[in-house]
Amino acid sequence: MIYMLVPEDLQCLKAIALLGGHREPVWISSQSIGKSLSISPQTASRRLKSLEEALLISRVIRADGQFVTVTENGERELRVEYTDYARIFERHGRYSLQGAVISGLGEGRYYMSLPDYRRQFARHLGFEPYPGTLNLRLSPHSAQVKKRLEGLPWIDIQGFSTDNRTFGAAKALPCRIQDVPCAIVVPGRSHYPDDVIEVISPIGLRERFGLNDRDLVTIEVDYA
Repeated sequence: MIYMLVPEDLQCLKAIALLGGHREPVWISSQSIGKSLSISPQTASRRLKSLEEALLISRVIRADGQFVTVTENGERELRVEYTDYARIFERHGRYSLQGAVISGLGEGRYYMSLPDYRRQFARHLGFEPYPGTLNLRLSPHSAQVKKRLEGLPWIDIQGFSTDNRTFGAAKALPCRIQDVPCAIVVPGRSHYPDDVIEVISPIGLRERFGLNDRDLVTIEVDYA
């Protein structure tokens, strides 16, 4: 079953996060959360149940209340909301991420050479990708900044089937390294940890900037 997050549930999720529930479990009751939202305990209870069913919070229920934690899915919803407001009240902005070059598994070269992917990237990004990806392990700070990118408008890259094989969907976010247009690419089924990103561009980035493993690279993502 798919649950649509309604504004009232989002307000409840925000209230839990403001109490610290995005960092660790917090104790709340239907009465306390209802008071903070100016709603009845019964309505508060329904909103908590709805958030739990949508996998946006987890709960440990006791007789006198419950310990509630905002899940990773819940944090993602809040980041999307935050990014929307930032785009309203800030005329433009920029996220910067820094990471160290690492060697990938060699799969990027193969996938970036497939015509169906290349055509989609050319159409949406304005360039055909160099056959390969630049893999970066983000600094701890940049790994946190990366989470904010989830609220930006990513480009959907459709999966396809060819030669009796199925290739999955992905998403891409335009960015740049100095004056070179690039894009962060996230496969639908990624085997990389959260602090690793793959970057594509129209040229070989290692050759362009003389990069070796462990060299630091700064990526800039502009938004409006």
